[in-house]
Amino acid sequence: MERKVDLIALLEYVDPVRLSYQEWVNVGMALKYEGYTASDWDAWSKRDGGRYKPGECFRKWTSFEGTGKPVTGATITQMAKDGGWLPRGTRDDRDDHELGWDDEIAGDYVVVDRNWIEGKEIHEPSVWNPVQQLTTYLSTLFEASENVGYVTDTWQNDDGKYLPTKGAWDRTAGELIQRLNQCGGDLGSVLGDYNPEAGAWIRFNPLDGKGVKNENVTEFRYALVESDTMDIEKQNAIMRELELPIAVMVYSGGKSLHAIVRVEAPNYDEYRKRVDYLYNVCKKNGLNIDNQNRNPSRLSRMPGVERNGKKQFIVDTGIGKASWSEWYEWIEGVNDDLPDPESLTDYWDNLPQLSPPLIHGVLRQGHKMLIAGPSKAGKSFALIEMSIAIAEGVKWLGWQCTQGKALYVNLELDRASCLHRFRDVYTALGLSPRNISNIDIWNLRGKSVPMDKLAPKLIRRAQKKGYIAIIIDPIYKVLTGDENSADQMAHFTNQFDKIATELGASVIYCHHHSKGAQGGKKSMDRASGSGVFARDPDALIDLVELDVTEALLAQEENKAICSVYRRYFEQHNPTYLRDSVSQDDELSAKAMEDHARRAIYDTEQAAAKEEIQRVLQAVRNRSAWRVEGTLREYAKFAPVNMWFQYPIHRVDDVGSLKDIDPEGEAAPWQRAAGKRKDKAGKERRSKAEEFEDAVANCNMGEPPTVKDLTEWFSSSGKEVAERTIRDWVAKFGFMIDKNNGFVVVKKDNGGDHD
Repeated sequence: MERKVDLIALLEYVDPVRLSYQEWVNVGMALKYEGYTASDWDAWSKRDGGRYKPGECFRKWTSFEGTGKPVTGATITQMAKDGGWLPRGTRDDRDDHELGWDDEIAGDYVVVDRNWIEGKEIHEPSVWNPVQQLTTYLSTLFEASENVGYVTDTWQNDDGKYLPTKGAWDRTAGELIQRLNQCGGDLGSVLGDYNPEAGAWIRFNPLDGKGVKNENVTEFRYALVESDTMDIEKQNAIMRELELPIAVMVYSGGKSLHAIVRVEAPNYDEYRKRVDYLYNVCKKNGLNIDNQNRNPSRLSRMPGVERNGKKQFIVDTGIGKASWSEWYEWIEGVNDDLPDPESLTDYWDNLPQLSPPLIHGVLRQGHKMLIAGPSKAGKSFALIEMSIAIAEGVKWLGWQCTQGKALYVNLELDRASCLHRFRDVYTALGLSPRNISNIDIWNLRGKSVPMDKLAPKLIRRAQKKGYIAIIIDPIYKVLTGDENSADQMAHFTNQFDKIATELGASVIYCHHHSKGAQGGKKSMDRASGSGVFARDPDALIDLVELDVTEALLAQEENKAICSVYRRYFEQHNPTYLRDSVSQDDELSAKAMEDHARRAIYDTEQAAAKEEIQRVLQAVRNRSAWRVEGTLREYAKFAPVNMWFQYPIHRVDDVGSLKDIDPEGEAAPWQRAAGKRKDKAGKERRSKAEEFEDAVANCNMGEPPTVKDLTEWFSSSGKEVAERTIRDWVAKFGFMIDKNNGFVVVKKDNGGDHD
């Protein structure tokens, strides 16, 4: 469920003075619809002292009845946005301080506490010199050759309000300054006489001399900041506290100051973005800006003239930061949300509590973990096993997990396959699904977006769910940028920090190994791409395949056969097992088979042999793996050896794998011999291995078609015909699955299990 917005808090951004009667009524109807009280509406309405009538809100409240099209809280939310409120969001870093149309200002961006700000008085010039006022304005804002727009003629509307005409726009600043200096103080002789009841206006951006519309603006240099809903002194104080890069500030002769602010935009689109950003910051700091002022061709009050008995004059020039870029960097820096430095002496005797463990000895809650390995390591199954271990509070690969809720973000499998995998793993682990309510699955196959866009969506959906683990599988689906670029990958992995910080949950994700043999590398050097991948997480769990020897395979087959016969003896003739089978016999497949001929019936022997064939096939299909790690919070653990037998991993508790080397790792004399055999130093692989690698990788981990494989080999410089591909499919233990789009899969278990 989405988090409910506090409408009373949003009304802080809605000024009833500026609303029409119907908009005011809509606020009341929205509050009633959302479950608030008439007192809430009444308390807010009191802010409009001119129109507020005691008891009116309560009388109208009873008349609000439900309709087919109710006024909801969304109405207040939109009004608040118009008034400067913005929900928490994120904004991509951009060069040259460019802003996107959909950007939201991240954080509060509040510099000024408007409840405590002290007003700063303005002072009328002690000597009134209209020419000096206007020439200072012109020389501050314009180049001598730039055309200036101004208005001295007015007209009255039906309410008697004086409004400006289009005015003039065909004279340059240099020409105006020259004539003003020669006019003897008579502005009317240069600009035309103005109505002293109305004052006069001037445009603050240069024009092309052909008109006064936005398209006639030649330089998008300045924007107007004006607020007429608070005391002049407070306006002055807030603008200065905000360090706005004000080129010139003019008193309007009425209820407001006109601050001409440097925005220095290269074009109209960027001007609009920068003005939106400027206005939003101003609104968050108490300046209720009139959005109509945002046009670059907007008129502002001209200094040096009088308006209804009051002078329009320059208050100050060169206020705040010197440029837009300097102000932008400052406002971003003030609101960077970074903590202040701390003194160690303050905490030496009262250290903060460490985050509790998620995976004991490996990972703490709220930290990050990366699982790296090749495509056939079963990484996805390992992550599903982890989800289950957290949900049930059991061990994962030998490490105890804290019980809690986990979110599994599935980016690769279709929904049905993912759900079946969870049940298959539960069954293979022998666990009862007592706590499956602790597992949520977010199925995003075909709907995934880049990580920097996914992170805020994930955070919004996961808030208040109480997850202690967010598991993302796999990350190549959401990878942005060049994975070999350190700075781009740092930006990518920063998204995991945001998720962990906002939710207080551990973030666990997997990544693939780089190409080539991995046995001779350190665990943190095996992951593909930039070293940022391995060095960023708090825990790196790396899977490397072990090179199972024929002797070990024969030993495992022997153990499997003995296990089957022992189970049959226990079921059908336990007395014979106790009295006639020695401990040495229990370790010999041949001896157990001889005992079976004497101890159990022929039908039971036949059933045992059928089962033996199945378990032998399973033994031959399983792969051996070594888990190594690099940990930031815990001491390094001893390597963990395990078997991957679809669909789960089982830790090698008996030590069968402890002396087995990873694939690609060999003794020095063996490596030297290999170099002599292959002078070029290149790794040679059999056709079967090469074909299996192509199946695993040519379609981003998904089962490929014959066409995909043909294109894969062609791109690597090997022209292979489709007929040859089909021959290899049959020859190397694969098949073409006609029921799932004619894709190439393993015969034994229906496809790649990663």
